[in-house]
Amino acid sequence: TYITNNTEMFRVALLIALIAIATAFVPSMTRSNTRSLQMSFSDRLGAQPPLGFFDPLGLLTDADEARFTRLRDVELKHGRISMLAVLGHIVTTAGLRFPGDIAFGVPFASIGNGFNALFGPTAVPQQGLTQIIIFIGAIDLGYTYAKDKIEAVHLGKLAEIVGADKVESKKAIELNNGRAAQMGILALAVHEKLNNDPYIINSLLGAPVPF
Repeated sequence: TYITNNTEMFRVALLIALIAIATAFVPSMTRSNTRSLQMSFSDRLGAQPPLGFFDPLGLLTDADEARFTRLRDVELKHGRISMLAVLGHIVTTAGLRFPGDIAFGVPFASIGNGFNALFGPTAVPQQGLTQIIIFIGAIDLGYTYAKDKIEAVHLGKLAEIVGADKVESKKAIELNNGRAAQMGILALAVHEKLNNDPYIINSLLGAPVPF
């Protein structure tokens, strides 16, 4: 049935989200043969209170610098996507939509919120979903190809605005905001499926958000 399939899809999505979040954290190992590697990463950006140097799954066991850099890039990408996801969830829940149609004869205003934008009668039609996937893929490929140049330009501009001595602090803020957003979008998805109240904290505080 539709409900059963929807539930199974949600379980798969939840598992993927949990794995993605788990891969995001910085390493911490206790075995003696990896102690030196552990210490070499313990002072990196993101290893800070309250968790400090955190790698519960041992993803960086016997890792080299290249693997650490790869996982940090993945963490940043997941965090940035999650920040956009949380913002998009808030904006669409507030009722804001693009003008015009997302597909022929299907206005943006007719698309539902949350999982209703993916499943059911108010879901994004296949044509619109195809556009979104192609657009995101193009951005990802373009960024991957020109990553070093893009980051050099933007970090240079950031240094001009806030000062070179504050660039690392701003990078840490982005990293932590991304970590929080990964947990945030997961929480919104879970509570939407539990009782259709993703903004449950607002409800607990006496200011429920219609959804």
